Amino acid sequence: MVSAELAAAVPAVVLVLAIALNALVIGIDQIRCADAARVAARSAARGDAAAAVENAGRRNAPAGATVVTGGQEELVQVTVRSPVPGPFGWLLGRDELSASARAQREQAAGEGS
Repeated sequence: MVSAELAAAVPAVVLVLAIALNALVIGIDQIRCADAARVAARSAARGDAAAAVENAGRRNAPAGATVVTGGQEELVQVTVRSPVPGPFGWLLGRDELSASARAQREQAAGEGS
């Protein structure tokens, strides 16, 4: 009798474990998106070239992520978007992770206030 109950419970335990591991990977990728946006925004605020800003964002972002830079004259905004990893990403209700960061543009050393 114990073996029949165990045989019925093992697939459920494996499914719950797989969902939990996928949720962990999704959380890690969300944090990586936020870090990548922050690093890229800091790079853009320093006045780095657009390619360098995108490179800084992609270096810290999950695989397959896109880096979008925008903003106003004194404020720069960077958004990093990444596809949801794993087979249980549909549990989030959306198909991508995203994070944004803003930074105030820095003045060059010779510029006045």
